[in-house]
Amino acid sequence: MELEFRDLTPPLWPELERLFGKNGACGGCWCMWWRIERGERWPEVKGAGARRRLRALVRSGRAHGVLAFAGGEPVGWCAYQRRVELPRLDRAPSLACRDAERVWSLPCFFVKAGWRGKGVARGLLGAALGQLRRRGAGVVEGYPVKPPRPGERMPGAFVWTGTPGLFRAAGFRPAARRPRGRQRVRLALGRR
Repeated sequence: MELEFRDLTPPLWPELERLFGKNGACGGCWCMWWRIERGERWPEVKGAGARRRLRALVRSGRAHGVLAFAGGEPVGWCAYQRRVELPRLDRAPSLACRDAERVWSLPCFFVKAGWRGKGVARGLLGAALGQLRRRGAGVVEGYPVKPPRPGERMPGAFVWTGTPGLFRAAGFRPAARRPRGRQRVRLALGRR
């Protein structure tokens, strides 16, 4: 089935909500994990509170992302955001950087069960990069998780920030090398 990709707008909130379902994609996240401020505790934010926050951000045009559709049904999501709007990134020592003000981030992917392994994430990444080019982004970062052992396949619940192979295939290069865990990769977007 052919996929269609649409940039998130306020009228698409019901489709994002339908895709995420009652669990907010994964464990009540609602794509808010990287947005929590210093001093906030995740257990107090996740769930209904995270849903309300994301909905307010979507309504105000401050949440960015791409939705994938198959036959009119939402099957995937990729968030993109200015890095400085994701404060938790700089609180993770392995992900901190010195030029955050010029960087856009791709912090989250969600592909509906039954659609994983079918190229949805690859299509979402391409669509998000297209949107970022249109917005004039110069540098884009991703945060894939490196498996514990080379070539080991990781469960979908643990690759919500993408996989090294997904980003490598799109031309991203390591911004810092780590033996395991979450990586930081970058791509310089040429001006068009």
